[in-house]
Amino acid sequence: MVWDRQTKMEYEWKPDEQGLQQILQLLKESQSPDTTIQRTVQQKLEQLNQYPDFNNYLIFVLTKLKSEDEPTRSLSGLILKNNVKAHFQNFPNGVTDFCVQVHTLAFMAVSSKMESNFLKMCIFFQGILITTIASKGELQNWPDLLPKLCSLLDSEDYNTCEGAFGALQKICEDSAEILDSDVLDRPLNIMIPKFLQFFKHSSPKIRSHAVACVNQFIISRTQALMLHIDSFIENLFALAGDEEPEVRKNVCRALVMLLEVRMDRLLPHMHNIVEYMLQRTQDQDENVALEACEFWLTLAEQPICKDVLVRHLPKLIPVLVNGMKYSDIDIILLKEPNFINAYKSPAGDIASDSYFTQFELNISLGKCSAAALDVLANVYRDELLPHILPLLKELLFHHEWVVKESGILVLGAIAEGCMQGMIPYLPELIPHLIQCLSDKKALVRSITCWTLSRYAHWVVSQPPDTYLKPLMTELLKRILDSNKRVQEAACSAFATLEEEACTELVPYLAYILDTLVFAFSKYQHKNLLILYDAIGTLADSVGHHLNKPEYIQMLMPPLIQKWNMLKDEDKDLFPLLECLSSVATALQSGFLPYCEPVYQRCVNLVQKTLAQAMLNNAQPDQYEAPDKDFMIVALDLLSGLAEGLGGSIEQLVARSNILTLMYQCMQDKMPEVRQSSFALLGDLTKACFQHVKPCIADFMPILGTNLNPEFISVCNNATWAIGEISIQMGIEMQPYIPMVLHQLVEIINRPNTPKTLLENTAITIGRLGYVCPQEVAPMLQQFIRPWCTSLRNIRDNEEKDSAFRGICTMISVNPSGVIQDFIFFCDAVASWISPKDDLRDMFCKILHGFKNQVGDENWRRFSDQFPLPLKERLAAFYGV
Repeated sequence: MVWDRQTKMEYEWKPDEQGLQQILQLLKESQSPDTTIQRTVQQKLEQLNQYPDFNNYLIFVLTKLKSEDEPTRSLSGLILKNNVKAHFQNFPNGVTDFCVQVHTLAFMAVSSKMESNFLKMCIFFQGILITTIASKGELQNWPDLLPKLCSLLDSEDYNTCEGAFGALQKICEDSAEILDSDVLDRPLNIMIPKFLQFFKHSSPKIRSHAVACVNQFIISRTQALMLHIDSFIENLFALAGDEEPEVRKNVCRALVMLLEVRMDRLLPHMHNIVEYMLQRTQDQDENVALEACEFWLTLAEQPICKDVLVRHLPKLIPVLVNGMKYSDIDIILLKEPNFINAYKSPAGDIASDSYFTQFELNISLGKCSAAALDVLANVYRDELLPHILPLLKELLFHHEWVVKESGILVLGAIAEGCMQGMIPYLPELIPHLIQCLSDKKALVRSITCWTLSRYAHWVVSQPPDTYLKPLMTELLKRILDSNKRVQEAACSAFATLEEEACTELVPYLAYILDTLVFAFSKYQHKNLLILYDAIGTLADSVGHHLNKPEYIQMLMPPLIQKWNMLKDEDKDLFPLLECLSSVATALQSGFLPYCEPVYQRCVNLVQKTLAQAMLNNAQPDQYEAPDKDFMIVALDLLSGLAEGLGGSIEQLVARSNILTLMYQCMQDKMPEVRQSSFALLGDLTKACFQHVKPCIADFMPILGTNLNPEFISVCNNATWAIGEISIQMGIEMQPYIPMVLHQLVEIINRPNTPKTLLENTAITIGRLGYVCPQEVAPMLQQFIRPWCTSLRNIRDNEEKDSAFRGICTMISVNPSGVIQDFIFFCDAVASWISPKDDLRDMFCKILHGFKNQVGDENWRRFSDQFPLPLKERLAAFYGV
């Protein structure tokens, strides 16, 4: 493919003089300081968007009408840009015609005769217009755009070259995929070698554009780049010491991505690259340092990390630790009222686990350094401590708060990876940290909350009066701190402590609830959301211990007050619904006085969302798509009610259309909606099957089609619901076995199936075999081995009980199905701590039956293969 043709553009459209004057008048009036005039003009401009020619007039004013003043022409460009963004798909006369016009605009912009400010403005609009059209997937309708932009790179005029590069960079960012496809005849084969030439350009801005353009194609392993990979890396190395920070930043970004996709090419230079990244992590420009810091995070994920970095640790660890101190600019920004401090973990969990203190969208170097130290601690474990401990001692007890704060952050960052090695020091460190919760500096108090939460597991493993009680007391004080950031950190840390301590917190419930309920009156919007999480986690952790009249009287009024204040379309309902779901499950019958309005509102939310979705499907132009999260959290809360209230929910279900709504939800395109509806189906099956039973013929085929492990959680909940239904249906389950059995057997034999899905699948197969042994037992040989290995590790409970009754019944129907894998069955039986007497008799019967059938000598040879604990257990419990 060669680009050498020159395209002659013609611009034949002519404006109507009267129409032109009207538009010019409007453009001038819109510059008026009078807001009433501005509003009127805005309405008229919106109306003009209905006329096909309006954008032609705007292009004409911007590019042709040099007699007009600059603000008026700039304004026409601004409106044009907004129109392209908002209404491009509705543009008349074919996309190509419009592209031709914008094309003229774009290259008028680089005429050096224009005034310099206006030129810059035109170049800006050119970039916006070109990339908006490119991002709408219209590049193929503008075939000469890329050749023209690439030829402009060779212009002797700097503004022309820079303007073209700016547009190309945006196109590379927004349209990387289409550039690497046959649709455009693979233009990257020409573009990438072209970009590489500009790595040595005299202008730092051009060098930066060139690297940024090529960087867009690293992760996708674009073939055109892979052909020039050695040249690319060589050119990157040549730019390593560039005086322009933006170039250094893009070089670092490239090396980070190359770690993931072309480690083979970097390995020979790895020593030098690590040394270079060490320098850049200390770069004077924080953006460069931040980009370089990503290198350690990415390298830690590579198998070679441990060997490659070990010799550099004595230099690297102090650099990362030093990077964890707040800079002067950080401290100034932290004092800004609009500062956002989001303790969100990589998985998105509000509560505990992360470093990313954000200045709006900027991640600070300190938090990135902490994240890097965390991943390295997980790679090197306690081998990291000799490099860390000498530094820690100095930092943690330092008189300057900024230094002390960074030491506490270091201690939190290494908690997961170096826990074993840290244990000897914790009896001294934890009391010191608990003291730091009262530090006069809010930033020290907030980071201490987080670090203590990282050691919560160890705290809970010690006698409660030693650390748990003092920690809990101080954290509860910090939940009521005067500083919002400390409130947030304390609330998140307390949620983590709750998860670890569980019922250890029961003796302190009154004190805990007192504090959390008081926080309701003190907290503002953002922290309220975290407070809901802490209350929900408390309910999950202590369960039915919360069901006491005095606790209910403390907790429920403020929750219901918030519930009544929030409108149905308020997204703050999400965390409140989640919280109430946990509370309803824990309170059980204690939630009865509150359940009716809560139940009714949830049903209404589901109904409203489904109705809105139907309108949107029928008339997408007129009706917006609903936010289905409202429906998901409502279904989850209904599950919580069903689980908590059990049979008491029956009257509410009888008086509502929830089963009809669930039938629709189970067929929703969105996996999360199906996931929640199957969970609710399982809970209602347990709570009030008489209302579910009439719908089973409709529900079972849908459950069968959702046994698809591609959507793990959907599949998991569908599997569990089938198991619950089978227990209730008994022999009437027979006609539905063919709809589900083959899929379940396939899932249990599938490699890399997650543990919970395997366990649920095994339980459901067992339950199906319990109620319909004749239908399931013939397949016994196909699933008995994975069935036994899946259930040997779960604790004794009702689900395990019914599943094992099923397997015993199936063995009695088809004994030959278990013979080849009998050792696995023996192992699974031995996993029971205390089976019910009749289940133990079933085990005995099968074990002795097998022993009698093979004879003593064969049994002895067979049982000699058993590990000693298994042999002893079977002899002691079952006499074999």
